[in-house]
Order: sequence, then structure tokens, then C-alpha cells
Amino acid sequence: MLLSSFSTWRLFPISCFGGVKLRTVRIRKLPCAVFCASKVRGMAEMIEVKKESTSTTAAIAVSENHELPHSRAFLDARTGEDLLSAIRKAVEDDKLPLNVADGMEELYHNYRNAVLQSGVPKADEIILYNMALVLDRVFVDVKDSFEFSPHHKAIREPFDYYKFGQNYIRPLVDFRSSYVGNISVFGEMEEKLKQGDNVVLMSNHQSEADPAIIALLLESKHPYIAENIIYVAGDRVITDPLCKPFSMGRNLLCVYSKKHMNDDPELAEMKKRANTRSLKEMALLLRGGSKIIWIAPSGGRDRPDPVTKEWYPAPFDASSADNMRRLVEHAGVPGHIYPLAILCHDIMPPPLQVEKNIGEKRVISFHGTGISVKPEINFHEVAGALEDPEAKMVYTKALYDSVNQQYNVLNSAIHGKQGLDVSTPSVSLSQPWQQ
Repeated sequence: MLLSSFSTWRLFPISCFGGVKLRTVRIRKLPCAVFCASKVRGMAEMIEVKKESTSTTAAIAVSENHELPHSRAFLDARTGEDLLSAIRKAVEDDKLPLNVADGMEELYHNYRNAVLQSGVPKADEIILYNMALVLDRVFVDVKDSFEFSPHHKAIREPFDYYKFGQNYIRPLVDFRSSYVGNISVFGEMEEKLKQGDNVVLMSNHQSEADPAIIALLLESKHPYIAENIIYVAGDRVITDPLCKPFSMGRNLLCVYSKKHMNDDPELAEMKKRANTRSLKEMALLLRGGSKIIWIAPSGGRDRPDPVTKEWYPAPFDASSADNMRRLVEHAGVPGHIYPLAILCHDIMPPPLQVEKNIGEKRVISFHGTGISVKPEINFHEVAGALEDPEAKMVYTKALYDSVNQQYNVLNSAIHGKQGLDVSTPSVSLSQPWQQ
């Protein structure tokens, strides 16, 4: 079991390449190369590799008899300076746009500083291993861009993008000051999913790391939920070169956020049509039952108050919440909507202002995080006697108020440093990785 942010690294040895043999592997459109762990110093202690994949020669996945793109310059790196040199060389060879290269360098330095701040053993090796993979995946995608479908399924083989994302965020989480509220309710959700019911998490949204944080805090007790959540994701996480490799490891329903719908007026109609296709995909998924979907009705990430600098969940959009509720009710199978709170903005905070351009600055740090959920909120019990639009406003407020209340408890536990002592009758905090 995980005992602290430091002992988590006893569990770190997980290869992203699920026992891929030294042979060709046929896939359809995934550009991927198998990372040869022996090429990076000290990685032997950190990577579990099955006997058939311990060769020092990288196994290359091929599609249609063509070698898929990969970068030996990044995967063979032995030092951080090797990684930075590989970035600069790629720019000189016109293989990387300068703005993407600058973002890669910045990401390396910020990630390195954050992991060193954690005090985790073998920090330099962890940084080198994770950043070699990240920079390779970004480089590959710049050369041959991966296209997300409206419903994207997490890519788990031959390269496991899910584990890749988990291993990248793991050293940024201070598990000693991280908490889960009402872990038993997640158990209740899992039972409902096994029965064929649908589950929807109406949540605030804090950072690009939200999916990894949710999964990391649940993986010890509820790995099924951690790996099977479908995230309603904005277009920025599937178009930003530094974010795309992490998005490839998540189950996504891809939409265009209302906040960015009219950034380019000429594209507004296309975005609306794309959203309609995604809604149809969501309806089909819900009809099949046993789906768990995460959505942020705010339409974007939380931001701190410009005056007080305090963070709080962004207000929920009533139309978004009501549309999701209607989809659940019309699916033909039982559905349950739960209010979920996330606190993790310190790990990877968004820009203070909503930006139109892709390519935001990545600020990264080591910090405690938290998630909390409360029992489902039933629309008909809360607002069934009211007429629209009052009904959807009342229901949305009930969801938001619950998220806000849970967020305040998490905030007191993490930023107020009061820990488990701030548990309330309705929000019981725990650290399930210690149990």
C-alpha cells in the first residue's frame, strides 16, 4: 500500500509497454515506438520488463509495412542536457517549430524543478525517464499528428498511454497531504456500474492533470473507475502538442467549449456540428449502460478570484447541466448523477486568464491534492415540482452548492493543513492508499 509520497515510488515500476515482443506489431493509426529502458542509466530499478522484451534493441511497431515514427535522440538520452540538445537539434533540422520546442524546454525545466522539490528518491532518474518519453511522444506527434475521433478510447497498447500519464503525474502528488472524500460513495458507484446503470460526475475542473489526479487517488481501491471514466474534453487538450500524448491515454468525448466557440467566427458553425456529433456519440454510449462520464458544467477550468486570489469552483452553466441530465434520463437505462469536487490547481495551474491561442505556459509543482463525492442528487426530488427554466436553475444550484461545500472541506484539509480532522458528517476524508 502507499504510505506517503515517497513510498509511492516503491510501486512505480510499471512499464508503459505491456510486454511487447521484439517483433512487428500491426496497428491502424497509432504512431508509437517501444522505449528501450536499458538506454537510460538507472532505469532497470524502475521498470518491470518481461523477459521477452529485455533486448537492448527497441521493438518498432509498424503499420502498412512502414516504420512508425520515433526518436532515438530522446529515447537514447542519458542526461537532461541530452534531451535539451535533442530539442535544439530538431529545431535546427526544421523538424520542430520553434514555439513547440520552446514549450518542450520549458516543460522539462518546470517538471524537473517540481520533482526535485518533492524529495523523492532517484529524482533525477525519474525525471529523465518520464521526460524522455514525453518529449519523444510530442516529437512524434508533431511529425505525424494523431487525430482524435468524437469518442476516443484510451490507447493501452502496444504503448500504454494511460500508465504513461499516471507515471508522469505521480511524482507531483504529495500523498501525505492528499485526501479522498466519501470513498464509500465511489464503492456505491462501482456497484451501480456493475448492475448496468450509468453514472455521471458533475464536477469542477482545475487543471490538465484532473484525470490523472482522479485516477491516482482512486487506483488503490477503485481501479475500475480510475481506468474507465469517460471525460468530456475540450478541443484544447486534443490539439495542444504538449497535452495530446496525455489525452491519448484517456477515454474522451471531444467537444468544443462554449468559451472558445467564437474565437474564430469562421469556425463556429463547424464546431457546432462537431458538438452535435459528440452528443450523438454520448447518447449511444449511455444507451449501452455501465458508463461513467465526467463533465465540467462550467465549460472550463477554475480560476482564482482576481482580488482575493482565492480559488473556488467556477459557476456551473445550467444549460450544460440540464442537457447532460436529459441525456441520462432518456438513455433507457437507470442513471445517477453525483457531484464531484476536485482540488489540484497547485499541480498544474491554468493561465490566470482564458487564452484564445494554443500553447499555454506550463507551471508545475509538487503539492497535495483531493477529490470528494457526495451521494447522487435526483432532479425530481430537488426540482421536479418546478417549471423550466426555474427547475434546471434550482437543480444546477444544488449540484454546484454540493461541489462547493466539498471543495471547502478539501481546501481546509490541504491548504489549511488540518488534514483528516476537518471531516464533517457529510464529507468523510480518508487516504485509501494507506489502508
